[in-house]
Amino acid sequence: MNTPGDEGPMDLDEGASPAAERTFEALPAARGRAFARSWWGQAWLKALEDTALDGKQLKLGRQHARAGAVGAVSVRPGRITAVVQDRDHTRHRSDVLLQQLSAADWDRFLDMVADRAGHIAALLDRDMPPVLVEDAAAAGIELLPGIGDLESECSCGAWDHCAHSAALCYQLARLLDQDPFVLLLMRGRGERELLDELQARSASRAELPAGEAAERSGAGVPAAEAYAARDILPPLPAAPPPVAAPGAPPVLGGGTPPAPGVDVAALEFLIGDAAAGAQRLLADALSAGHPDSPPPPVLTPAQDAVRLAAAGPGAAISARLAAGSGRDPRSLASAVRAWELGGAAGLAVLEEEWTPEPEALARATGRLAAAWEDDETRPRLRVTRNRWTVVGGAAQLRYGRDGRWWPYRREGGRWVPAGPATDDPAGALAGLSAEE
Repeated sequence: MNTPGDEGPMDLDEGASPAAERTFEALPAARGRAFARSWWGQAWLKALEDTALDGKQLKLGRQHARAGAVGAVSVRPGRITAVVQDRDHTRHRSDVLLQQLSAADWDRFLDMVADRAGHIAALLDRDMPPVLVEDAAAAGIELLPGIGDLESECSCGAWDHCAHSAALCYQLARLLDQDPFVLLLMRGRGERELLDELQARSASRAELPAGEAAERSGAGVPAAEAYAARDILPPLPAAPPPVAAPGAPPVLGGGTPPAPGVDVAALEFLIGDAAAGAQRLLADALSAGHPDSPPPPVLTPAQDAVRLAAAGPGAAISARLAAGSGRDPRSLASAVRAWELGGAAGLAVLEEEWTPEPEALARATGRLAAAWEDDETRPRLRVTRNRWTVVGGAAQLRYGRDGRWWPYRREGGRWVPAGPATDDPAGALAGLSAEE
């Protein structure tokens, strides 16, 4: 033990490598603030306060720490060290010891963390959620110290926690708040070593057969957690090559007669549609703008029936799609036309009648009023909810929920889509008049 006033060399413990040591510069005074805000920092201080026998020494240690009397803190496996200065400027080397985890403990801990990407993500975010500590405890590993776990050595000669070791512990709580890897280093593993081992274990799990990997990892983890842990997970496999065109669907007819109720032609059509859809999804996933593109909307069965009919499956299948979606052949033909002009949005304009909010209605009316240069060329329009119909004519404008105008024409007693959406209502009506 060093004599009072002798700082002594901060030599490493036997068996520890220099790479396993971290040194933190002296922190500024901590007047008016708590030493620990994180729950694990508070747990560290509780272990100190439950262990120390002399409350007066703890109080004096807090005063030393608040006054900035703790010098640079050296952290290494099993030990933290700093020089603490008394009010009379006497300096003492103080050490606090914490038992390291055994090799078997570390093996269980690393396996547990590697199986939960959420734990990896939390550590990378400098967080130590309670569930991580609870899972470690369930594996027989106590990460946080408890009563009696923090031992002290000080050049002042005290046999119990003195003001100097208490000041060091209070200062370390501030460091733990910033980085829980400090605690793991005290338990025996440095950050880089720990992350390298986790990466190796994650890589080995990625090579397991699917069934064994699923059994080891349980139900998996949310994608957001896996993404957050991307820095230490094994790299993703290379993207598949693009596919220029979907493969030809199989020919199902000509052999064994189908079971009753099975429409072979319809089944062949659906197989071809699925192949074409898969090719489109792959091309979209490989495109440069895919990460910033929103996912496509999920279609209702009625909308999907129109999408399928737009592919031209033939009269028999189209009739089944019309009946299955509650449409007659003419209604399905109008719906297909709307789909071709605007997809799901165009179909909604055909089939939905809605009342714009007063603000949106005023904005739409204002745009219509400003679309014509003078009153002589402006047609008379009758407004019904979101539809503006030319009085005495066969033209109509429908206002979509996206703020665009959709031209419609009256044919055979029905309003049918006449063109794509536009921001220019006057141009849309002019185009309809030219076609009459």
